[in-house]
Amino acid sequence: MIFIFGGAYQGKLEYVRKHYDIQTVCDCSGGAEPDFSCDAICGISGFVFESLRAGEDPLAFFAEHEEKLAGKVLINEDVSCGVVPADAGQRAFREVNGRLNVFFAEIADEVIQVFCGLGKTMTL
Repeated sequence: MIFIFGGAYQGKLEYVRKHYDIQTVCDCSGGAEPDFSCDAICGISGFVFESLRAGEDPLAFFAEHEEKLAGKVLINEDVSCGVVPADAGQRAFREVNGRLNVFFAEIADEVIQVFCGLGKTMTL
């Protein structure tokens, strides 16, 4: 599994399309559950946000489906920068999304941070 992360609008999906043979992409930015039959899954933070609103644990969801992540490219947003929100729900979202990124990085074969469309391979 390859894990790609970076801030909003940094060219993560474009980077993946340029560097990997991706035929199908599942976009979860609207909160949709990931389709593991796709080559790449992007917008995971949208699924995280909607899962938390529904009282579900997105980290447990991905841990339960870990075997389905093999051979996939996962693309998630890094929401850890900036001012910490006053809203408790937004803080919880940032924490869970960050913990999910840690989980992805731990199980990935390759981790790449994308900033301004440029990828930087992170050492594991």
